[in-house]
Amino acid sequence: MRKEHDFIGELEIADNCYYGVQTLRAVQNFDISGKRIKDFPRFITSFAKVKKAAALANHELKLISDEIKNAICFACDELIAGKYQDQFIVDMIQGGAGTSTNMNANEVIANIALEYMGHKKGEYEYCHPNDHVNLSQSTNDAYPTSIRVALYDYLGDLMDAMEYLRKSYEKKAIEFKDIIKMGRTQLQDAVPMTLGREFQTFAAMIGADIKRVNSAREQILEVNLGATAIGTGINSHPNYPPIVAKYLQQITGANFVIADDLIEATQDTSAFVQISGVLKRVSTKLSKVCNDLRLLSSGPKCGLNEINLPKMQPGSSIMPGKVNPVIPEVVNQVCYYVIGADVSVTLACEGGQLQLNVFEPLAAYSLLHSICMLERAMKTLADKCIDGITANKEICENFVMNSVGIVTALNPYIGYENSASIAKVALKTGARVYDLVLERKLMDKEKLDKILSPEFMLKPHMGEVK
Repeated sequence: MRKEHDFIGELEIADNCYYGVQTLRAVQNFDISGKRIKDFPRFITSFAKVKKAAALANHELKLISDEIKNAICFACDELIAGKYQDQFIVDMIQGGAGTSTNMNANEVIANIALEYMGHKKGEYEYCHPNDHVNLSQSTNDAYPTSIRVALYDYLGDLMDAMEYLRKSYEKKAIEFKDIIKMGRTQLQDAVPMTLGREFQTFAAMIGADIKRVNSAREQILEVNLGATAIGTGINSHPNYPPIVAKYLQQITGANFVIADDLIEATQDTSAFVQISGVLKRVSTKLSKVCNDLRLLSSGPKCGLNEINLPKMQPGSSIMPGKVNPVIPEVVNQVCYYVIGADVSVTLACEGGQLQLNVFEPLAAYSLLHSICMLERAMKTLADKCIDGITANKEICENFVMNSVGIVTALNPYIGYENSASIAKVALKTGARVYDLVLERKLMDKEKLDKILSPEFMLKPHMGEVK
């Protein structure tokens, strides 16, 4: 064990731990969500990138020695490589506007640096968490900047997952392109379409959302690094902001820029609201698709049964043979969570007072957790559901030919009144629209077959059939 102190007092820490007294105190205070910083690896690496950029800037400004700069950069590179993640043990939801998270990072980096320099953990006179690792920073700029760096990376992962799912939809669109089926509005028969076009619509929906996510992602490239406490830059070098921005761009490979007004940027969290709103949009549409998949596969004997979802597991402890659409169901629930988390983000961002928003930890947790869940849900939906879907071609075609909905295709040729009359009789007697048209001699068989052919019903047309 080793002893460390802060201005509140002294605590004993196991000597194999790289975190320090302020981290341990936070662990004792905040046992809230059960989700630790270590559960979000890209959040750890984002802190390492910010701290490395700060060390390089401080060294260029001659505020730290070569030895300390090299040690801090080594420690940060170790974290970026994915090491020491188990040392980030603070709960994601915490009081203090993120100070505990920032200090967890500062202490771990300092102790890795100390060992690199040949010293023992806790010998902070050689490399101090506050005086050296946190130099020219405050939690109030290092923490929100790290959130933005993490969000940038996680949103990149999300877009990859969205593209992965979009390609799965497109494969099915091609596979099912020649299968005619009945389109439905308000759960009632409407007009024919193809099953392929239905899946192409799913692909188009998520394709549009990829653009929205990318646009929102660009909004978080503006950071308040150099603001320190409230945006005045107190305790930092006047040339620090542009220099640290230069290094942050080099380390992240992204065009992070310093906000023009650091006081405004320190208290304004509207970018988080915008990202959350886009995630809600994505979730709403994704859940809608899952609802469609469950409807289209319903039955199998007493439902639509137009498609078959892969059989993933037995569906009941009491009903033998029952198989449930468990993959769309779990994705639905992820979407409901994300939609609910949007309210948390909104309230957290609205609730900040004066020069700082103290509720950024909730916004960070809600956004990062939502993104990670959505990413996994989309890959699961693609791999365990969409890729394995098969079509019941005969059922799809029979629905079309036996539907009253095809009478819509006859409107331009026999008129609305005749079409409505035929629909009424067909609904009442169960007779086919096709047979009723011929019976009333409203059209000859050759012309009727042409109008009701799939290739004719599935594209715009007006006027006489040639």
